[in-house]
Amino acid sequence: MSHKQAVVAMKQFLEALGIDLQAQNMEKTPERVTSLFEDLFSGQGVKASQLVRHAFSSGYEGLVAVKDIPFYSICEHHLMPFFGTVDIVYCPRKGQVTGLSRLRDLVMTLSKRPQLQERMTQQIAEALMEGTQAEGVIVRVQSYQLCMMMRGEVTPTTQTVTIESKGCLKKTGSLRQEALLAIEKGEARSNG
Repeated sequence: MSHKQAVVAMKQFLEALGIDLQAQNMEKTPERVTSLFEDLFSGQGVKASQLVRHAFSSGYEGLVAVKDIPFYSICEHHLMPFFGTVDIVYCPRKGQVTGLSRLRDLVMTLSKRPQLQERMTQQIAEALMEGTQAEGVIVRVQSYQLCMMMRGEVTPTTQTVTIESKGCLKKTGSLRQEALLAIEKGEARSNG
């Protein structure tokens, strides 16, 4: 569908709901909404693992933790926002690390799709494993779901938390405990 078709469809949608666009000075709203959603869904079709593929040798063999990466996404069920933060801990393979801004880019790209929080959490973990060839990864996403809040199903303070772990950080043990501690308290120490 083209931009122009989407604008026409949005106009028809609003009018079908009984909104008089001219009477309410909303003539430009279909164009604005279409442009907004084009941006909100701009992550579609991007191979996420390519965003973190360019690793560089650091010689570092401990855990890498990046906390509180902000994101905004759109729930595919109601086309309402959900937003929050992503925490990532990964164990580099042979000292190969990715740039910290690439982790942010990964989160931004995967959040700019019609999304489910559970799927987004899993996609971030899978992209990191594939793109960086990490030994293991843990991803935690904490969010507020506007569709649930606005309908009164949860309170404004209710957070949804999802966690996905892969590789060596999936297994119970001291390394996983250390990774979870890094998420909670922001402490990552060498595993060597």
